[in-house]
Amino acid sequence: MVRSVREQYDENQAAGRLRVPLAAWRWAVGSGLVPAADAGPGVWSRAVVEAADPEAVRAALRGPIGAGVAADRLTQALGEPLPRCRPRVTASAVGHLAGAGFLVRLGGDAEFPDVHPDQVATLARRRDLPALLDQHVPLGPDQAARRLGVRRTDWDQVVRLGFVSPVNTVTIDYKHHGGLTDVPLYSAVDVALLPVVRPWIDWQAVRTVPAGRRSPLAALDPVVPGQDRVLLAEVARMCQVGRAAVVNWRRRHADFPAQAGGTHVHPEFDRSAVVAWLLDNDKIEVPTETPVGSLVVAAGGGGTQRFRIGDPWLALAEDAAGQDELSGWFTDEDADALAELAAAGFGVSVRRLTAPGTGPLAVPGEVRVIEHYRSGSGGLRLTLAWPAGLRGAAAERPAGGVVRHGVPYVGSAQGCACTWHDCGGLVPVDWCAEHGAAVVPAMEWHPGGGIHCAELSQR
Repeated sequence: MVRSVREQYDENQAAGRLRVPLAAWRWAVGSGLVPAADAGPGVWSRAVVEAADPEAVRAALRGPIGAGVAADRLTQALGEPLPRCRPRVTASAVGHLAGAGFLVRLGGDAEFPDVHPDQVATLARRRDLPALLDQHVPLGPDQAARRLGVRRTDWDQVVRLGFVSPVNTVTIDYKHHGGLTDVPLYSAVDVALLPVVRPWIDWQAVRTVPAGRRSPLAALDPVVPGQDRVLLAEVARMCQVGRAAVVNWRRRHADFPAQAGGTHVHPEFDRSAVVAWLLDNDKIEVPTETPVGSLVVAAGGGGTQRFRIGDPWLALAEDAAGQDELSGWFTDEDADALAELAAAGFGVSVRRLTAPGTGPLAVPGEVRVIEHYRSGSGGLRLTLAWPAGLRGAAAERPAGGVVRHGVPYVGSAQGCACTWHDCGGLVPVDWCAEHGAAVVPAMEWHPGGGIHCAELSQR
């Protein structure tokens, strides 16, 4: 009797032929140690299998890790503490990343696979990890609420209004709490884009509503299916450009979405079609992180202490009699430390404040914490305030420090060597006969770059 010789092998048969673990064969294929399947989907020819080195295949696999461990390592890669509006990476997310080809399934459940630690480490080092997670990992309702930075009850209002729709569902067995339940899953990209594509909603108010308060979204009417349309002015707000720019795009680009309603003067367009076109043409971007600011304050003993501010919101008064306010999200430890510093004396001194949309600021003193509460989404938000007349520009050095100008009580002689500024103030040199240290009083000091400087420049 003649024994037949196998000419094709699936992954189990190939691993058995080489007498190596199945996970080792999968890793050898995924890492390129052996060629990809050449005899069909998931099938290798006898020549490829017999050409593989069993010892090399066995040695390449270094202890697979479970999906839960991999998820924890990817979560750590996002930052400590975890950035605001960024949910933890879950074991199911590891399964989605494996399905997208970023990780090799080495064993275990298909939804929660074992993976190679080196491949997880490589993925964790990628700068675009947040974008990859948004693109390939759908979110459950609680995760979606975290990604948007709102309470779960506010997220339920978002769904009720028809702003987002599920892209899939997953069945979860809650055992003693209801048994099998279908949980909707949402695209993280759709969630992240909500503040961009719905600019008329005060998302700042939604994200800061205290626990127990009614959602600001509850008073809105749901979108009529098939009637979610936008005017050119709202498209301009999405892109932060003028309406004329959108009119120009429509005229120049033949693939701009067709008019879906409205009039010739005020045309309406399907929102989803417009958003897709804006993304494809790089007119808008998917926010991967919330804006971050930095606060350097004067600490005891003449040192400084630095704080990270999530989603900073800065309101600057228009005159010296007003009050500036800064609010943002802090960790519990930072919030307690900052509140303690601000409670001492006349308030803490801000040596350097950087926030999106404004230059580095400094405040000589009297900075107070006027609001300190935990929002319904679990974040801790502080609001700081100070007299607007004290606000000034911060020095360029990392530790900051207020830049001071002086208002001269005397005029400028022809031989004045002081440094003059556009605001009308100056920084004197000691040897100046009119403004130097020997002439008292020659100067009225004030923080440079502040309201006083703005008033001087208009004289």
